[in-house]
Amino acid sequence: MENIREIMEAAVSEYGANKAFTLKLGDGEYRDISYSRYYEEIRCLGEALLCRGFSNTRIVIIGKNSYNWYLANMATLLTDNITVPLDKELKHDEFESSLIRSEAEVIFYDEKESESVAKAISSGKTRIKAAFPLFKVSDKTDIYDLTVEGRELIDGGSRKYDDVVINPDDMSFMIFTSGTTSQSKIVMLSQRNVASNVVNTIASEQIYDTDVNISLLPYHHTFGLTCQIIMFAAGASTVFCDGLKYIQQNFKEYGVSIFVGVPLLIETMYSRILKKAEKEGLSGRLKTMGKVVRVLGKAHIDIRRTVFKGVLEAFGGKLRMVILGAAAADPECIKGWNDFGVICLQGYGLTETSPVLSAERPAYRRPGSVGIPIEGVGMDIYEPDENGIGEIIARGENIMLGYYGNEEATNECIYDGWFHTGDLGYKDKDGYFYITGRKKNVIVLMNGKNVFPEEIEQELNVLPYKEEAIIVGIPNAEDERDLVVTLKLVYNPEEFEGKTPEEINAIVKADVEKINDKLPPYKRIKRVYTTDEPMEKTSTQKVKRFVETQKIIDEEKAEKLRREEAKSEEA
Repeated sequence: MENIREIMEAAVSEYGANKAFTLKLGDGEYRDISYSRYYEEIRCLGEALLCRGFSNTRIVIIGKNSYNWYLANMATLLTDNITVPLDKELKHDEFESSLIRSEAEVIFYDEKESESVAKAISSGKTRIKAAFPLFKVSDKTDIYDLTVEGRELIDGGSRKYDDVVINPDDMSFMIFTSGTTSQSKIVMLSQRNVASNVVNTIASEQIYDTDVNISLLPYHHTFGLTCQIIMFAAGASTVFCDGLKYIQQNFKEYGVSIFVGVPLLIETMYSRILKKAEKEGLSGRLKTMGKVVRVLGKAHIDIRRTVFKGVLEAFGGKLRMVILGAAAADPECIKGWNDFGVICLQGYGLTETSPVLSAERPAYRRPGSVGIPIEGVGMDIYEPDENGIGEIIARGENIMLGYYGNEEATNECIYDGWFHTGDLGYKDKDGYFYITGRKKNVIVLMNGKNVFPEEIEQELNVLPYKEEAIIVGIPNAEDERDLVVTLKLVYNPEEFEGKTPEEINAIVKADVEKINDKLPPYKRIKRVYTTDEPMEKTSTQKVKRFVETQKIIDEEKAEKLRREEAKSEEA
């Protein structure tokens, strides 16, 4: 299958009566949407868009994960328009910049984005011609009105939707990388890119038409966007989370059996299980039974879900598989869930690769690895060192068309027939890949969010006393995989003449808080180190980030040791 429309039509043909979605209406009422009904709504909405003249048009979708969000997305893709999914957490300036840079002409938006959308349109800087709410509203044409309009057009004999011919190699997705505004790139993906990734991922994993998937990864994220199509292709049903604090409740009420997410989520869930066991005096038994099921497993006797029935029932009793990406998972947590009878599979990919490159399989797993390449994808290590570590490179039909309006950046990462990921890693003798670090400076947080240091460093240029500054990720003392966004700033001592180090720190931290107010929460600077000593640099006057990062780590360790010694002396 070469395009998303073919995938959806095949899904409807095979799973037409299956539930595609279950929607919560409130007051204990739910509404099931079959695949056939869902596709008919896509068709109606698509007909309305085409009859309004929107063809080969860039259409922005912004808002929380919802049925209407994905309805708008599929109607866009299946009418040969171009989808531009945006992060609902964008500040207004970033949002407006994204509208301008993408040259979008249509926008579907959630209620919370109403003010920002109106402000952007009234500025006169964008190309937006039409804005449709994803929610019911009386004074505007919303997505419900458009769908009814399309139904009436079809009943009247219009067949624009049915006549659409999709070129699988045209740009169909414009996806912004995490470093928004001027620092971000816009990844261009075709329907062939994404369709190939969907088909090949389905061939690699065991997802069934009886599965219930809970939508957790935001749809503006390529992983969330593509994985929803994967669920369609498998005939699975999708439900929506009421919020992370309700996740356990949602698992139980919907009978969730599978989900795709970041490791932080399952680690939080696992931590709660351990704390509950400790509170009830069952920690020892939990560990013992874990050892027992592992021993029996080696003899091909699987009693995990029976032994840990109580644990699983706290999450509805149906959860069987979790697919993880965007960050590294805690091996102990993975082992713990496996003991309970829940398979946790780690994968690896990027926006530029549509996104999946490699993944573990239920029958092929290796602790610490990100699995083996999925069907149709080639991976290798470029210029490995003496330890076999080098840059991970990949090729296949899933590799992006390029960066929109940035041929230079495209040529820097795609050459000699390979996409160069910028990630460092190695592969073992059996072809399993392992990620060892980032080639560039991006800080990858535990929740999968990427923080681009250069973007924040630009904001620091307003500080009059700044000589130089770097943003780095420093491991949290409690969990070394949890990186803390940290600033090291070299100041001009003349600007602070007569002030104590404590006073200088107070001034810098106060200014940093003002800068933080302009940034999304995950990008905010959490720790600040100041000095008047120049940083170490290369011969080309570039700061040696690794060296300076290690200095901060060493300083933190020394400070922790001093505090412990002081406590010991007091005791």
